[in-house]
Amino acid sequence: MKKILSILLVVAMLLPAIAMAEGTQKLIVGFDAEFPPFGFVNADGEYDGFDLAVAKELCNRLGWEFEAVAIDWLAKDAELSSGNINCIWNGFTYTGREDQYTWSDPYVDNSIVIVVKADSGITSFADLNGKTVMAQAASSALDALNSNEALLSTITVQELADYNQGFIELNMGTVDAVAADLGVATYQIANNEGSYIILDETVSTEQYAVGFLLGNTELRDQVNAELLKMAEDGTMLQIAQEYVDEGLVLESLCLIK
Repeated sequence: MKKILSILLVVAMLLPAIAMAEGTQKLIVGFDAEFPPFGFVNADGEYDGFDLAVAKELCNRLGWEFEAVAIDWLAKDAELSSGNINCIWNGFTYTGREDQYTWSDPYVDNSIVIVVKADSGITSFADLNGKTVMAQAASSALDALNSNEALLSTITVQELADYNQGFIELNMGTVDAVAADLGVATYQIANNEGSYIILDETVSTEQYAVGFLLGNTELRDQVNAELLKMAEDGTMLQIAQEYVDEGLVLESLCLIK
């Protein structure tokens, strides 16, 4: 019995080395579970979203394990540096953060837009003077508002934990507008009671990419190479078409020519 236990122990110790020798890799994707259409919990209670679907398919093609980890967006850097996740893939803004992470090629062109109630009388940025605009804490929308000095000087910015709460507040009238990524805004308008419009003016434009720990070029290069193949062979577009009803804008996919 002792000999059998010893053999089993040796085998257990060797398994990680064997897996590494065979090139087994695990992609652990950190994402915000309240950021549709890129990451969310679907009606069946399962993690879903365009970014997760692309990441999962990429792992299938490479023979890698895939794990999606819902994180507190405010703690994303700590999750990445600790190794709890090895990439952030969830409508993650590359623009303005170029030196903070190691990045894949950008795959989505995004705009930060303003959503208001259709009957609010707000039709332009000028009409936001004296109004309260909600943005998700630690989001690119919040960064965009804070960087737009002309707009910022006329509004009050309210940070909330997520856009589900933001649209509840908008519907109740406790905030006058919501600043959000275009895809998020489109999803929320389609899935919330009430009538809303997106203002024609945009707060800023940006791009999404997959973010890795600064210096982790090996994993980035492997993911990026396959991501480019998926864009080239139509796989990315095929997956994207499944999320149009969730707010994904096909024209925003900048890797697809």
